[in-house]
Amino acid sequence: MTLTTQKFMRNLKFLLPLLSVLLFDLNAVTAEEALKERLAPVGSICMEGDVCAQAAPASSMPMAGSVSSAPKVELSEGSEHIVQMLNMGEGGSMVFEPAVIKVSKGDTIHFKAVDMSHNSASLDGMIPDGASSWTGSLSKDISVKLDDEGVYVYQCDPHAMMAMVGVIQVGEAVNLSQVKEAADSKKSSFIMNSDRLQTYLSQL
Repeated sequence: MTLTTQKFMRNLKFLLPLLSVLLFDLNAVTAEEALKERLAPVGSICMEGDVCAQAAPASSMPMAGSVSSAPKVELSEGSEHIVQMLNMGEGGSMVFEPAVIKVSKGDTIHFKAVDMSHNSASLDGMIPDGASSWTGSLSKDISVKLDDEGVYVYQCDPHAMMAMVGVIQVGEAVNLSQVKEAADSKKSSFIMNSDRLQTYLSQL
């Protein structure tokens, strides 16, 4: 090994650690800038050393689909009402539409199987005492006449875990507190849309 080569190798031994540090810093800056670019559209994300507008506290920012923001439902006119069973509707996937409806005592609800593989079935403990329950056949229409006042909760049996549920108020909501208590217990059975039923009930 020549003298020049030996000198180069000694210098390289000192330069390698410095080069590693510089590369690490460069990668860190690049990653930070990439993170800023990805998060910037979402909201005011401030990295250390930046001057950013103060973000609003989380408690003051409304959550999309939150129970408190759900609009109240008005009494539906007429004595005949249609509820569609859908794979996709305004309220998301696997829904009844309208999902919440207020009707008068003695009115009839016609459940329409617009999409296949759905049914309508009342839930035990979530209809008025003494009211008749119902269970529709899969992919079939069913009509239900409601003669007892109170709140009725029903579901699509094949898609119950996806919170495919609906709510009907007939006359006065005389059993609302009992239904809300039962809904809180049922929430844990949903694998998605876990707040959907509570949101529906808040619209009464």
